[in-house]
Amino acid sequence: MAKRTERKSLGRGLSALLADVNLDEGDASQAMTATRSSDTDMPIEKVFANPDQPRRTFAEKDLEDLTASITEKGVIQPLIVRPDPNNQGGYQIVAGERRWRAAQRAKLHKIPVLIRNLTDTEVLELAIIENIQRADLNAVEEAMGYRQLMDRFGHTQEKMAEALGKSRSHIANLLRLLSLPPKVQEYLQNGQISAGHARALVPASDPVALAREIISKGLSVRQAEALAKAKKPGEKQKRQLKPTKDADTRAIENDLSTHLGAKVSIDHKTGGQSGELRIKYTDLEQLDGLCRLLSH
Repeated sequence: MAKRTERKSLGRGLSALLADVNLDEGDASQAMTATRSSDTDMPIEKVFANPDQPRRTFAEKDLEDLTASITEKGVIQPLIVRPDPNNQGGYQIVAGERRWRAAQRAKLHKIPVLIRNLTDTEVLELAIIENIQRADLNAVEEAMGYRQLMDRFGHTQEKMAEALGKSRSHIANLLRLLSLPPKVQEYLQNGQISAGHARALVPASDPVALAREIISKGLSVRQAEALAKAKKPGEKQKRQLKPTKDADTRAIENDLSTHLGAKVSIDHKTGGQSGELRIKYTDLEQLDGLCRLLSH
């Protein structure tokens, strides 16, 4: 009973919108009944892409495969569209831009759509959710989707995990990747390192240098973890002089890092009541996000 109540509290912002994304599951939400219309075959020239679509890149091989499938079987899953605020008489894609692109390549004249009356905020939220549910997202793209849902719409990790069918640890581990320097995130997006490699680099003092070593030597994830933990020459004496943090402090650092999506360090004076808390950001965009989060 408790779980059912919590899911309902997500409201139209997440759980109701998920009913549109999961069209193949046949689980239509009553909250969407009022705005739901039947499937409609619409001329493809009346359908336009959403300029605010959070996903900017579409893999060429995936588009080719989908085009071949649509050429043979047609568009099986309808696109979700809304009346286009920028094109009178046209419709803007809310979910399904890749199908629309492939249908154009397949030279289809009409495509199946479901028309919704959605606000700009709901359109953005639904687009993010759809992208997260796609299996071909890389780890950084997926993490950025979770971060957007948290920053823009106030969704917690627990609620996202329940609604999207993911574990909380999966979401937390991905969010930690956003604390890595942009260069390391680029290596991950390009497939030069895996998400496992990237997770091993989160606590490293110089993740970029270690990432380059991992790539050049072709190290496995286990080897990368060992490399990240190894003490570098010249740092051994410095680390020995510095007091070791207790387990509680490290746990707090990890929790704060996960929540903020940035590396957090706590230096507590031994035997005292004061200390320092440091938050490391990698670029101005992340700083803006931290400012918004901390000002709430």
